[in-house]
Amino acid sequence: MAINLDDKKAIVAEVQEAAKGAQSVVIADARGVTVEAITVLRKQARENGVWMKVVRNTLARRAVEGTDFECVTDVFKGPSLVAFSQEHPGAAARLFTDFAKTNEAFELKAAAFEGNAVDVNMLAKLPTYDEAIARLMSVMKEASAGKLCRTIAAVRDQKEQEAA
Repeated sequence: MAINLDDKKAIVAEVQEAAKGAQSVVIADARGVTVEAITVLRKQARENGVWMKVVRNTLARRAVEGTDFECVTDVFKGPSLVAFSQEHPGAAARLFTDFAKTNEAFELKAAAFEGNAVDVNMLAKLPTYDEAIARLMSVMKEASAGKLCRTIAAVRDQKEQEAA
């Protein structure tokens, strides 16, 4: 179906707007995936703060020009499903990698974060804010518990020496 110039400009503006506030982008090829499965993926994307759209390659290339995601313009070949993570850099990557596990036809093409092309799986493994805080608190708790144990042992050793 042909798209007129005004519609093309609107699509480019929409993608540019999504790219401006995005922390990362993931691009995939969804050929062969059922409409029902993509509909479920779109719903999950909305719930996770991910902007997702199938965009024509030429329009996608124009939309990411001058943004941090310009490094992935060479990937826009064939059908491209573009997902921008708005809230967490790993949200789209995590969503797409989980989806690819259950849909063999779904192919992950590329990802970009902070102006660099990165591995999609690496981006998917980034902890969320809450997970990072929990890990930090766990490390701090272990460190303080270890220090307490050493202090108690030192007091015990000192009292044993005084008693002897």
